[in-house]
Amino acid sequence: MSDPYETTEHHLDRLLRRALNSFDLPDSTVDRLGTALAHSSSLHSSHHSSVLHRETYRHTYLLADGSALTLWELVHSGGRDLRTPRRHELYDEEGDARVAASRLAGSFSDSPAFGDDGMMREGQEAQGDLEMLTLLMSAPPAPLPRTYAPDNSADHARRVLRRAENADRPGEQKTGLLRSAFAHHITQIFGRQCHVDGRAAGFTLYEHAFLLLDGSETSLWEVEHTATPDGRHMCEVYEDEHTARAAMESRTRIC
Repeated sequence: MSDPYETTEHHLDRLLRRALNSFDLPDSTVDRLGTALAHSSSLHSSHHSSVLHRETYRHTYLLADGSALTLWELVHSGGRDLRTPRRHELYDEEGDARVAASRLAGSFSDSPAFGDDGMMREGQEAQGDLEMLTLLMSAPPAPLPRTYAPDNSADHARRVLRRAENADRPGEQKTGLLRSAFAHHITQIFGRQCHVDGRAAGFTLYEHAFLLLDGSETSLWEVEHTATPDGRHMCEVYEDEHTARAAMESRTRIC
């Protein structure tokens, strides 16, 4: 991915030109990138299946003021069909890149569905849904130690809350608390596909943990799912894990 002989200016120009959504980057980000002195690129994550090839790259730039700025590049194409052109998207937030990746066709369908052996029978749907509900409410495995990263964490919290579509999302008290966030850590707690009313639906639960200036910690719990009447991707955000899991359980019943 990285050419050791490529100048940072040329690398950045190539990155912006091929991205389908480079115009969505904030002007402030583009202006800061104009002072980039050096860069480093690495593969952050990848997924390859018969229906989807998806890779996420991390591009980090050293700026003239001594600070660092990171761009997240999402590259995807349609599985084994080599004629499908590779598409590139750029984001200045890891969370936004992750959301974009989850919306790609096949993101959920590549995971095994509960109660689905390739020919979903009516009698198996109830069992599959029961297994899904059990997993939704089951206790999560012991978490790994967190490594907080200071990276515009207060703005990250604002973005998470802004994309929440649920009416009972965290209110002003939580929003005010998160204004003092200076570092954060994202963990995927849960991710599965099930069948809701005979339709495939994907559920993913993330914890966005924040370290505050006073040394305390707080979290936002984000549910991403496609258990909507039209199969549209939806994000919901809750103050605690129990409420988030209860919301996922409710979604499997009301669609």
